[in-house]
Amino acid sequence: MNPTDPHEPDSSSGSNTPISEWLQPNIELLQSIYTDCDDVVFHMFTFGNHIHALLIYIAGLTDTEALNQQVLTPLIQDQKLKDGELLSMLKEVLPVSKSEHITTIDEIIESISMGMPVILIDGESFGLTLGLSKWEQRGVEEPVSESVIRGPREGFTETLSINMSLLRRKLRSPSFKMRTLQLGHYTHTRVVLAYIDELADDGLIEEMMARMQRINIDGILESGYIEELIRDSAASPFPQVMSTERPDIVAASLLEGRAAILVDGTPMALIAPTTLYSMLQSPEDYYQSYFLGTFIRWTRYLFLVFALLGPSMYVAVLTFHQEMLPTTLLLSISKSREDIPFPALAEALLMEITFEGLREAGLRLPKQVGAAVSIVGALVIGQAATSAGLVSAPMVMVVALTGIASFMIPHFTISIAIRLLRFPIMFLAGMLGLLGIMLGVILIVIHLCSLRSFGVPYLDSLAPMKKGEWKDVLFRAPLWSMNKRPSLTGTPNLYRQPAGKKQGPQKGGA
Repeated sequence: MNPTDPHEPDSSSGSNTPISEWLQPNIELLQSIYTDCDDVVFHMFTFGNHIHALLIYIAGLTDTEALNQQVLTPLIQDQKLKDGELLSMLKEVLPVSKSEHITTIDEIIESISMGMPVILIDGESFGLTLGLSKWEQRGVEEPVSESVIRGPREGFTETLSINMSLLRRKLRSPSFKMRTLQLGHYTHTRVVLAYIDELADDGLIEEMMARMQRINIDGILESGYIEELIRDSAASPFPQVMSTERPDIVAASLLEGRAAILVDGTPMALIAPTTLYSMLQSPEDYYQSYFLGTFIRWTRYLFLVFALLGPSMYVAVLTFHQEMLPTTLLLSISKSREDIPFPALAEALLMEITFEGLREAGLRLPKQVGAAVSIVGALVIGQAATSAGLVSAPMVMVVALTGIASFMIPHFTISIAIRLLRFPIMFLAGMLGLLGIMLGVILIVIHLCSLRSFGVPYLDSLAPMKKGEWKDVLFRAPLWSMNKRPSLTGTPNLYRQPAGKKQGPQKGGA
């Protein structure tokens, strides 16, 4: 048997073996499974009427102080426990809020792997798992990758239980459901599918569960694994699942009839289905005036186009369409390019690749120096390249504006797609001019129209056209006017609020 083959059973598993009535066979089997696992503790003790028992747990995952005070001390001091009534009396004696009855070796392995100690008793074919897990964890902090201007300053952490509680605090209805499963042949990573039962389509939930249950891999270390394995089109540069570490974004998406995936060990949650417009919207759009929200949204759309086509337009105009520029501007650009030995396409590629390298270096460096190195590096390299005659000053300005435009995109994953597509469009612009740019844009639009996210068109609301939903796509309409939810895969409860409920002073009031 190949132990690395995910289709083979785990060699460390008890293969659903029932717990033996006698303690010694259980000890031998568990010790053989946990050979060379020095962090697994086997503690033998005696309680009651000379009853022998085994306590097994993993050091570092279990609250040993509570284990001593709430389990070992009460059991050893209580002399009333006798054979034949252990299961019922153990739960009465032990001051532990959560305890479960288990009957197989696999359940023992699963429990202690989650930090919950297990008690096995000689003469009994059951075990008792205790909810005393405890490990080092990061507190709730402001999201690092998504800055907050106005809104909740709390982000998900690496602990699944904390992330579930953050969502439960916002969505307190019993209709908010969370279904748990384990993925990963060796990691046994806990994954939660969260949704609101009355809002999410049953077909969507079953499809998401089916896709995750089909995952057969040796380990899940981050939500990016699941994102790549459940997406509709693996060949597309555009993300078909939205990722975020903000609970308010997840809660707002669930209220629209979407579903979220939480993964133990990562602060990034996944939201599906998603559309292109969903990833171009920011929660701050809804936390401030709808006039300002609409203006910022249109500014974001404008800079999205510039981030994709800015360098390509510069290359196309300078290479093929100089007549489009005013004479004064053309003369100024020509003067700045007199000593440049490269064509506009090579100049743009050189600067774009350099800028991407500086951006990546800034991300990898420590926070204290990363931003400073990026800014100083861009200034120094840009000035040096201009002085050395490698690039022109207008090209430096175009690349800088392109970088700023890409930073305006709220979600990092869609920003990466725009950055990647910028390069093939630059090649088309260098070979065919504006015709090449139009060809590239047409190919991208065709691809977006064919793309799906769990059955929902990626350009939903515009393609196919749904004029009723434009108020939250092209604009940010007042909240009182957005009385309908987006019609995704089939929203059971389409209405958020009654229509025409605009708030204001009552007639005849002061």
